[in-house]
Amino acid sequence: MIALLTGQLASKTTERIILDVNGVGYQVAIPLSSFYSLPDEGNTTLHIYTHVREDSLLLFGFLTLLEKEMFILLLSISGIGPKVALNILSHMSCTDLHAALTNGDAKRLATLPGIGKKTAQRLVLELRDKIGKLSNTEELNSEQQITYNNDSSDDILSALINLGYKEKQAAAAIAKTTISADDSMETILKATLKHLIR
Repeated sequence: MIALLTGQLASKTTERIILDVNGVGYQVAIPLSSFYSLPDEGNTTLHIYTHVREDSLLLFGFLTLLEKEMFILLLSISGIGPKVALNILSHMSCTDLHAALTNGDAKRLATLPGIGKKTAQRLVLELRDKIGKLSNTEELNSEQQITYNNDSSDDILSALINLGYKEKQAAAAIAKTTISADDSMETILKATLKHLIR
């Protein structure tokens, strides 16, 4: 089972990357949280979850062990598959997810794409006690520092989709845009649009 990969970033999209490890290209699905933090090129290390099915072997990659642990925790819920778990991590940071589960905030979880009211309640019921047993919760403090960027990216992504751009196209433009805590939403949106209007 593959648990860690280090190699050259051959290509990346908002859904997956190809990591060149000694001449072998591994296709790895990643959450948006990892995508936004990846370099455009160069050496990259990802924590890997290997999902084996009868007809395929799928790799899911994460920049931090905390993300990987959260992903595995989500998979323990009946009805939550790898794609749904990845989607949850793409739309909610580990810090916010940890807080929502700890506080029993099913209403917040129900706002996630693909997660209804019943599934949100089940997440809280089944994971509320387990969430405190994660071994990499110290990463939550460091992640808190980049939450602004991820939240801003989500808001900008939503705004661009409302303007008529496709999600993949919008997300790719956001990835090229440098976002700092001092930037206003208007400033970020204008900077992002420069990558789309050419």
